[in-house]
Amino acid sequence: MTELLSKIFVKDYKNTENPTVRAKYGTFSSIVGIFINFILAGIKIFAGILSGSVAIMADAVNNLSDAGSSAVSFMSFKIASKPADRDHPFGHGRIEYVASLIVSFLIIHVGLDLLVDSGSNILGLNEVSPVEISTLTFIILSLSVVMKLWLGIFYRSVAKRIDSSVIKASSADCFSDCISTGAVLVCAVVIKLTDAVIIDSIVGLLVSVLIIVAGLKILLETNNSILGEAPVETTVDAIKKIVSEYPCIVGIHDMMVHNYGPGHYIASFHAEVNGDEDIYMLHDTIDNVEKRIGTELKIECTIHLDPIAVNDEEVNELRKIALAAVEKLNENITIHDFRAVIGASHTNLIFDIVLPYESKLTSRDARDAICKNVSEIREDLFCVITVDRG
Repeated sequence: MTELLSKIFVKDYKNTENPTVRAKYGTFSSIVGIFINFILAGIKIFAGILSGSVAIMADAVNNLSDAGSSAVSFMSFKIASKPADRDHPFGHGRIEYVASLIVSFLIIHVGLDLLVDSGSNILGLNEVSPVEISTLTFIILSLSVVMKLWLGIFYRSVAKRIDSSVIKASSADCFSDCISTGAVLVCAVVIKLTDAVIIDSIVGLLVSVLIIVAGLKILLETNNSILGEAPVETTVDAIKKIVSEYPCIVGIHDMMVHNYGPGHYIASFHAEVNGDEDIYMLHDTIDNVEKRIGTELKIECTIHLDPIAVNDEEVNELRKIALAAVEKLNENITIHDFRAVIGASHTNLIFDIVLPYESKLTSRDARDAICKNVSEIREDLFCVITVDRG
C-alpha cells in the first residue's frame, strides 16, 4: 500500500536522496496522518458521547493531539526543504528535530491531562457517569485499532525511506496508540459483561501512562540529536575503511561528525602522513579521500594534514617509550601527533592523548601520571601533553 501511494502522490518516489522528493514524502505522510487522525477522533468522540466512557473520550483526545502532531510535521518538512541562506548556511534540516521535540511535548501534555482526569475519577473527586457500551462502540474501537496499525506501518516505511526522526516518532506513537485503544476495547468488553464502571477510569489511567511513556521516549531520542551526539559506529567504520585504502595515511584522529538534519552531515578529522613524502602528492591524496567520502557516504568532509616522522629510528624509539608510559595506566588511552624536540641536555616529547569518557582519571591526573612514567624510564625526557576527551 505504501509503495502504491508513494507512486501516485510522490513524483520520482524512488530518488529519496533528492531533498525535493524527501520533502514531498514528508508533507504527503503528514497529510495522511492529519486525515486519519481527524477521522478517528471524530468517530471516537461520537462513541464517547454515546457511551459516556472516559477512556474512549481520552483516546479521542489523543487522536486530536496526533492530528496536531502531524500538522507540526507538515510545517517542519516545508521549512526543512528551504535551501541554505545567509543566516542558515547549513540549511534548515534540524527543524525536524525541533518538530519531534514539539510532538513529544504535545503527547506528554495530553497524557498528563488524561492522567489527572482518570485519577480524579478513581479517587472520587469527580462524579462518575454511567457507561453504556453498544455494538457500534465495539465496531468503532476495532476499526480504530486497524487504522492506527496501518498508519504506524505506513509511517515506519516512510521513515526508513527518508531517514526522518519526526516520522519515526509518529510511527512509534501510532503503535503505542494501538495498545491504548486495545486496552479501551478490553475495558468496553469488561464493562459490558460486569457493569464495573470504575474499570473505565482505571483503563483511562493506564492509557494516559502509555501516552506519557511514548512522549518521553520520543523526547529522549530527539534530545540527543539536538544536543549533539557521537557519530554512529557504522559511519566511523565507513570513513576508516576508505582511509585505509591509502597507504600514505598512517593514522587518523580528532574525528568529528556534525548532523545538520537527515542526509546532511559534515565531518572533519586529522590524517597523519609520512612527513618525508612529497607535500603535493599528499595534498592530492587528501583531496581524493575527501571527494570519495562525499560521493560514497554523502558526507561533506574536511581533512587536516598532520605530517609525522615515520622513518626516524630515534623518534620511533621515543614514541615507544611514550606508548609504554601510557599503557601502564591501563585506561585504554591512545596517543597521536607525536613529535620530539631532541636537545643536548634533555628531550621534549610532544603528543596528544585521547582519554576515554569512561576513564575515572581527570585530564590533569592522566597528564601527570604519564609524565611520571616517562621520567622513570628516562630522566632526560620531558612531556608536553594535550588531552582530548572521547
